Amino acid sequence: MPTASGHTTAIRASRVIGTNVYNREGEKIGEIEDLILDKLSDHIMFAVIGFGGIFSVGEKFHAIPWSVLDFVPEQGGYVVPYTREQLEAAPVSSISELTEEDGEKARNLSFDYYKVPKYW
Repeated sequence: MPTASGHTTAIRASRVIGTNVYNREGEKIGEIEDLILDKLSDHIMFAVIGFGGIFSVGEKFHAIPWSVLDFVPEQGGYVVPYTREQLEAAPVSSISELTEEDGEKARNLSFDYYKVPKYW
């Protein structure tokens, strides 16, 4: 069954990881580095978006609620409704910090920052 933008509702994580992420202006802001899953529910806690580095040096990792990512086939990637400035001002973590405290700290900071309704 397709979603509103025409893509299917099911996708393998391996197909998502590495996909480019763009803002609404079409500017590439990074790519999906990982997905953090809540093992005790049926939710994706958040996507990990990496940007700002060169060959992974100085790269910053942001937890972004999965619900704000919209796959746009013509773009060949996901589009988020935020400017580069909003994303650069968002909470930043290392990859290992994103799963500390069972991912709850990063998830809470992310959902609060982006003002996304909480699913829990």
